[in-house]
Amino acid sequence: MTTGLWKRSAWELAGMVARGECSALEVVDDHLHRISEVNPSVNAVTNVLADSAREAARAVDRRRASGEALGPLAGVPFTTKENLDVAGSATTHGVPALRHAVAPLDAPVVQRLREAGAIPLARTNLPDLSLRMHTRSQLHGDTVNPWDPSLSPGGSSGGEGVALATGMSPLGLGNDAGGSVRLPALLGGVAALKPSYGRFPGDRSIGPRDLTLSSQLIPVDGPLARTVADLRVACHVLAGPDPRDPRVVPAPLEGPPLARPLRVAVTADPGGLGVHPDVRAAVELAAAALRDAGYVVEEVDVPRLAETVDTYGHMIMTEFSLSWPMLERLLAPDGRRYIELAMALRGPVDLAEYVRLTSVRQGLQRDWAQFLAHHPLVLGPVFTEPAVPVGYDTRGPEEHARCANALRLCTATSFIGVPAVAVPTHLAGGLPQGVQVIASFYREDLCLDAAAAIEARLGTFAPVDPRS
Repeated sequence: MTTGLWKRSAWELAGMVARGECSALEVVDDHLHRISEVNPSVNAVTNVLADSAREAARAVDRRRASGEALGPLAGVPFTTKENLDVAGSATTHGVPALRHAVAPLDAPVVQRLREAGAIPLARTNLPDLSLRMHTRSQLHGDTVNPWDPSLSPGGSSGGEGVALATGMSPLGLGNDAGGSVRLPALLGGVAALKPSYGRFPGDRSIGPRDLTLSSQLIPVDGPLARTVADLRVACHVLAGPDPRDPRVVPAPLEGPPLARPLRVAVTADPGGLGVHPDVRAAVELAAAALRDAGYVVEEVDVPRLAETVDTYGHMIMTEFSLSWPMLERLLAPDGRRYIELAMALRGPVDLAEYVRLTSVRQGLQRDWAQFLAHHPLVLGPVFTEPAVPVGYDTRGPEEHARCANALRLCTATSFIGVPAVAVPTHLAGGLPQGVQVIASFYREDLCLDAAAAIEARLGTFAPVDPRS
């Protein structure tokens, strides 16, 4: 049996399986062994799908042996956050009330990966209902940051970030409504793609009821990986219309050519609200990498940031307030505390103000689109603070506000609906640092190109062994 396959990227594994250098079953078994070794230390994986994964791997190996064409990710195992449906597995959202909510069908993004030959390997942890910055669920407890157990691994796709960072999976699926794939990627030292609104099909409903407006407009499903090349492959597989999601736009994966060299707006301290020196250093390293790759790098801030963040908060909290009696029953005390602090920071508004804010959103999107027409890329931080201690986000109003403020560029880009790629840059004090690259609507290709240039210059930093 080939060993050390868990260290390989998804694209490397797909090539090895296609060329017969290893079997899909060997790939799956090596990752299952890695999970058994590492997961007790980090608690990222919640449900291992060993039997079905091995069965799927054997099917890939039979197709290859018979000379059938294989998909681009044939034999590659992937993990899935426990709020995305995997047929035959419970989509628990981390709460006891949904412990037995076994999905009859795959979510669209899971189905797309399966159709490309990838193999569902395991489910991963998340905060209750994905409503917190730290990954702690009632069903599964805390996920541990593999770089420093005293620090949060981030959320809400924290289980995915840690699974990728520790080699338990080469490819993961999470979702992002304000940094929920980008923050765990940053804190784990891996990469993540938050796609444009309408780029990937999603199924965001819980039960028979569809979600309200903000939850239709803001959250998106997205991949995590250890290399930008893997994100690009996943993007190509996941994109495109699906009858289950009428929001999907059939935009081309490669947009029209733009005048070169591309201009990059660099904002190390978005809105001028403060940034930690280690975070600023990450942005400066990435800016230098892009400059050396031929980009024109200019220090320019993004438009109307404070208004964008405020509008996001008021719209979301207004909708949360309407469902609060239900949410309050489902959430644990720390989850309730997180939402209560968020409502105190940017509270619900009345109907007239909510309707006005929907108009404000369109104006914000227009101003961002015009800004990105002049600067096709924005380079900035994922989180303007260093990694925070476990529990910091619910310690009190000041600590919560500090976390929300640190995520301001993630919040704004989720609300506007533009794509972003989080990519690591270096280690500082033994902890991974990184940045995000943002582009205009449906220009994931530009984000991925720039992130690849940063990665080529600065390298990759995972997988890491949390036991060492």
